[in-house]
Amino acid sequence: MKRKYFLIAILVAAVIFAKGQTARLTLNECIETALKNNITVKQRELQSQAAAISYQQAKNNRLPSVQSSYSYSINNGRSIDNFTNTYINQQIKLSDVSAQASIPIFNGFLLKNTIKQNELAFSGAKMEWQQRKDELTLQVILAYLQVLSGEDAMALAKQQTELTKQQFDRISIIGNEGAAPPGNVSDLKGQYAGDEVNYINAENNYQSAVLALTQLMMVPYSDQLQFDRTGLAEDIAQFPSTPDEIYSQALQKLAAVKAVDFRVGSSVAAVKAARSNLFPTVSLFGGAYTNFSSSAGVNKLVRSFTDTTSAYIDNSGVKLPVLVPASEYKSVPISYTSQFKNNISTGFGVSVNIPIFSALRTRSAIKLAKNDELNSRLVAESVKWQLRQSIDQAYININATARRYNALKEQADAYAESLRIASLRFENGVINSPEYLIAKNNAERVNANIIIAKYEYLLRKKILEFYMGKL
Repeated sequence: MKRKYFLIAILVAAVIFAKGQTARLTLNECIETALKNNITVKQRELQSQAAAISYQQAKNNRLPSVQSSYSYSINNGRSIDNFTNTYINQQIKLSDVSAQASIPIFNGFLLKNTIKQNELAFSGAKMEWQQRKDELTLQVILAYLQVLSGEDAMALAKQQTELTKQQFDRISIIGNEGAAPPGNVSDLKGQYAGDEVNYINAENNYQSAVLALTQLMMVPYSDQLQFDRTGLAEDIAQFPSTPDEIYSQALQKLAAVKAVDFRVGSSVAAVKAARSNLFPTVSLFGGAYTNFSSSAGVNKLVRSFTDTTSAYIDNSGVKLPVLVPASEYKSVPISYTSQFKNNISTGFGVSVNIPIFSALRTRSAIKLAKNDELNSRLVAESVKWQLRQSIDQAYININATARRYNALKEQADAYAESLRIASLRFENGVINSPEYLIAKNNAERVNANIIIAKYEYLLRKKILEFYMGKL
């Protein structure tokens, strides 16, 4: 199994590297790769499989219980012969075979409640597995958006650097001719160096985002990876659903909520199962038994003859012996197979087990089961309360982000016009470098903030869609 997953990871990594050279990696491909490779997802799957086995075994417990035994021994000295049931003092070989079967008829509904408990536990384990896949999917989406955000920020920083370089090259030529103040050349040179630093930082942030994404996918990092943007264009506006609508859908669709609800149901069934031990249990049983002894034998006729006895008949003073018919027998061992056939005995009956006193262990087990039930209800309540808090906060944040993005777009249009005018005036020598750089930095800052706001909106939207079960 480990080898299988290892080979899958190698193949996926090879495909990713190949696509990195020829095509852009899509969001769905990143999600699928992460789901295939993630260790926690695999562990949740194994836990779900274990719960399925426990559920199936709970159902299997309704079947009869059948067992058999076989023994063979060699005894020396004084022992009981199981053929004659008497003591003998010799070496004897003994063998016993038995088979027993029993089936529960009534056990206080223990089987029924245990089956229900394990069924709900299995459903909860499946939902926890799905929950982990959903959470990983969300993590990959957010990491993917961080990559795209970093890519946009890097492109903006590169554009700003190139623009500053153009102005620096132009002002340097003019400065060499003495037509520009030396301060303007120094200011542009410093701005160009600062823009290069900003580009280096943006590139590092982008590669760090790529690294974080590949770590979620559990594939080796490569700086050659490229990412597709298809389907990620979004209209940034107020989120259409209300917090109550989001929360209502989350309660119905979110795997995390279903998981805790199933756990509550399982704990309720566990309490009923614990109470079942207070009731009598009734079972049917039956069995068969046979044995073998090497001392067992049967007398076999060897010959028949006439034997003279000590008695006689007096016939006129003549003693005539009394003759009687006689037989000679020889003890012949009974075969192993014959003894097993001849010695078979069977029995069946009803068994009733009535609990009277067990040092209050059953009562304690019931109390512990109730305690687990209360705890599972508290866990479920906590999960739902935290979910509601997260939804309310995310809803407030996404709408604030939408308003901020729209305000930044208006500010960007204004600063872009200011920069255009300042560039013309600077190129014509009407203003000096500090005034131009103020206009340039204002435009660059608002463009960077637009990128941040755009992807912050997309991130928060994906989170709310995750709560609504739309991923």
